[in-house]
Amino acid sequence: MDKYDQEERYRIRMKRKKEVVDKAIASADIERGLLLVLTGNGKGKSSSAFGMIARALGHGMKISVAQFIKGRSDTGEEAFFRQQNNVNWHVLGEGFTWDTQDLARDIEIAKQGWAIVKEMLQDPSQQLIVLDEFTYPLKFGWLDLATVLNEINRRPAMQHVIITGRGAPEALCEAADTVTVMGDNKHAFHSGVTAQKGIDL
Repeated sequence: MDKYDQEERYRIRMKRKKEVVDKAIASADIERGLLLVLTGNGKGKSSSAFGMIARALGHGMKISVAQFIKGRSDTGEEAFFRQQNNVNWHVLGEGFTWDTQDLARDIEIAKQGWAIVKEMLQDPSQQLIVLDEFTYPLKFGWLDLATVLNEINRRPAMQHVIITGRGAPEALCEAADTVTVMGDNKHAFHSGVTAQKGIDL
């Protein structure tokens, strides 16, 4: 096959592909707020959500972040996004459960955090809400999943919600518009490498 034939076959293949893509784009004409779930054992769930915050800021959107479980306030993403005028950042946890070791306290903190989130979900000015590590209070039964889904379903029509964390309940995934499951093929931590600034913190 000479170079001309190869280039012509490529052009024809790409033309067909463009027709398929253009048709799919044209048929996607619904515009509404999305519920996205980022789950799985792999690294990058929160980082993906924070990437979408940056994207939303580029469009001038207003964003609220609610971090469950995590209690630290020295991460790079928080240090950066707290400086942005359109971001409200809430740390609603007191540390991972193996650190706190106080079930009653963990449940109470989760309920207090949920009260704040309910206000976010009722505020149409908040165009993107990130509920970081929110799968854990749901998975552990600290919050009633049906109640949470009901509040999410009642949110303003164009409000987007992103939920991160391992072990997302099946009902949450079924209710979501987009579910991404991140796999853990290899992680530096398992080789004894501590969390690194700019990568993990």
